[in-house]
Amino acid sequence: MRTTSALILAPALLTALLLSGCRQAPAPAADAVDPADLTAFAPLPADVPPTQGTISDEQVALGRMLYYEPRLSKSQQISCNSCHDLAKYGVDGEPTSDGHKGQKGDRNSPTVYNAAAHFVQFWDGRAPDVEAQAKGPVLNPVEMAMASESTAVAVLASMPEYVERFKKAFPSDPTPITYDNMAKAIGAFERRLMTPSRWDALLKGDEAALTPAERMGLKTFLEAGCQSCHNGALLGGTSYQRIGMVQPFPRDADPGRAKVTGDPNDTAMFKVPSLRNVEKTGPYFHDGQTTSLEQAVKDMGFYQLGKPLTDEQVGHIVAFMEVLTGKIDPEYIKPPVLPPSTAKTPKPDLSD
Repeated sequence: MRTTSALILAPALLTALLLSGCRQAPAPAADAVDPADLTAFAPLPADVPPTQGTISDEQVALGRMLYYEPRLSKSQQISCNSCHDLAKYGVDGEPTSDGHKGQKGDRNSPTVYNAAAHFVQFWDGRAPDVEAQAKGPVLNPVEMAMASESTAVAVLASMPEYVERFKKAFPSDPTPITYDNMAKAIGAFERRLMTPSRWDALLKGDEAALTPAERMGLKTFLEAGCQSCHNGALLGGTSYQRIGMVQPFPRDADPGRAKVTGDPNDTAMFKVPSLRNVEKTGPYFHDGQTTSLEQAVKDMGFYQLGKPLTDEQVGHIVAFMEVLTGKIDPEYIKPPVLPPSTAKTPKPDLSD
């Protein structure tokens, strides 16, 4: 009887299986992410090794101290962290930052997070890496205003703890405390200031890492063509572009990269900023004059792409950009205890 029942049921079962095989697979959701659309991007690396040599933990520890060290400024009141506040996603939230005696810089201070992965440093690319960048503000008369490299070295050499830490960080150097080694240590610290986010989870295959609204935002971002400049692991930071590429940008006083090269063809050319943590790093653009992310998106759509984006499109894109806000390691950026000054340490100088 069992065999007979099985034979009787078999045709019905076969028919059901055939019918189910003929049914079409469900259509993908409107906000589904096509893996082919992600080929322009890459996950964020855990750190960025220097082009030569390696980084030691001793260099990183010293670099953390130097990053927070206000005695590297003439007034002994300004550190790297003053303008690139690590607790505030690496910015100070000002259009342009306060420097020596309250002087204002002429460009917005970009975030230091993930900066080591940029192809050049500064808006105009005048420094090739974070080590070279670290040398600039210390001597800039508008920023930290130290008189010379030797003055900065003398300040550090006046404190025994720094003498010992430089020896440990650069054990093979006969003269460990140098201006170059100061910059190398700060660079070593900055090369690990990386902020992975849910975006990286998506790039590694987890489509559930984004909400439907965020996936719709990604789709809108791609349809608008934003990835033509904002691509790679940083969604930017890999090229120069002329601001006002399609429509003239209204604030055109800054010569951009031409200030460095002297080439008129470089006028209004700036490094494309990374979109990592962009939700947290306003105000926006080289002059810091755009206060809202929504306005920044709308402006870039019009001036760079020639597309008047609707408020709905802008809202979608901003929802996607919020996915790019990464995680900050509170232990890594914890302000260190700095060495005490000694009788040999120069006093603050508030003169011009």
